[in-house]
Amino acid sequence: MSDLDKRDVSDVDATGTDGHGSHLPAVPEEPIPNPGLPAHTWRPTDVDEGLAKRAERQVSLMFALSAVCTVLFVVSYFIFDIGDDWETVGGLGASTVALGVFLGLALMLIGVGIIQWARKLMADQEMVEMRHPARSSDEDRKATVEALNMGIDESGITKRPLIRRSLLLSIGVLGAPVVVLLRDLGPTPGSVANAEEGTGLQHTLWGTRPRVRVVRDVVGTPIRASDLEIGDLVNAVPDGIFDLEGVELLEAKAKGAVIVVKMAPEEIKSQQGDDWGEEGVLCYSKICTHVGCPISLYERTTHHVLCPCHQSTFDLSDSAKVVFGPAARALPQLPLEVDDEGYLVSQSDFKEPVGPSYWSREKDK
Repeated sequence: MSDLDKRDVSDVDATGTDGHGSHLPAVPEEPIPNPGLPAHTWRPTDVDEGLAKRAERQVSLMFALSAVCTVLFVVSYFIFDIGDDWETVGGLGASTVALGVFLGLALMLIGVGIIQWARKLMADQEMVEMRHPARSSDEDRKATVEALNMGIDESGITKRPLIRRSLLLSIGVLGAPVVVLLRDLGPTPGSVANAEEGTGLQHTLWGTRPRVRVVRDVVGTPIRASDLEIGDLVNAVPDGIFDLEGVELLEAKAKGAVIVVKMAPEEIKSQQGDDWGEEGVLCYSKICTHVGCPISLYERTTHHVLCPCHQSTFDLSDSAKVVFGPAARALPQLPLEVDDEGYLVSQSDFKEPVGPSYWSREKDK
């Protein structure tokens, strides 16, 4: 340390020297000189109460129009159906255009109204604030709360009830589209309409009508019980599934796909229901009960079927119970019988949900 550094601070005099004639560097009070602020220019609404009232009515009108657009959004949701032939610019349907335009206008009018409110009616003051540490001091926090309360007072929201009420109205009715759009999440799992259409989580095409024929996947030909030989395993689907297209076909197949297996009757250890098989022919869901992968690997000698995704293994001769892997329950069994022409048909829909279910089995097996 130098001799200068060892000197006591008290040795520094008012002239900026250390008392021995050595000058010390001056410490500035601010990082940069304060340039000051130009003279404040008042807005027309600050000096003319008539213009302020006019601006207040404009802002309130925007909020009110936003509420009207939200109501029109809800009305359009019920008036126009998805896929209407009514065409607009770009080939978009009426439902798409109406919902997009009215919801967009509702949000835009709220935003524009708030901007107009801030530009013309809120307090107009310039402020300069020096940088401070990331964590504010207790004094700064207290000052911030006071400034926030002051800002609320200066915004005029307490003094201008027309703006406050119209803003609350426009924001409040925005909850209506959220509630209405919940309807598009899909039908409820257990409604009668779902059973008739084979939609929802609890129903498949096997339950849409009595005695649905079991047909081969891809080709769609019906299966005779007499045509199957011991050891056969056939991928199958419900009759009528190929009348569907696109997403409906994929959804129906994801729930209704099954495997039909034939084994010697004496090899069947148990079933999930009485008289659910036909001369050693059993039918189980093809959808793994772990995460819904399609099972496909069959070992004829053990009657085990394997899911290729996570190696869950099911014993088809013993109610398709899990013998290995992460699956928590057996594959649902489809009750079968034979019609007058000898073809395999379903007695009913599955008695439990297929795939990874959201509710448990009616009884332990």
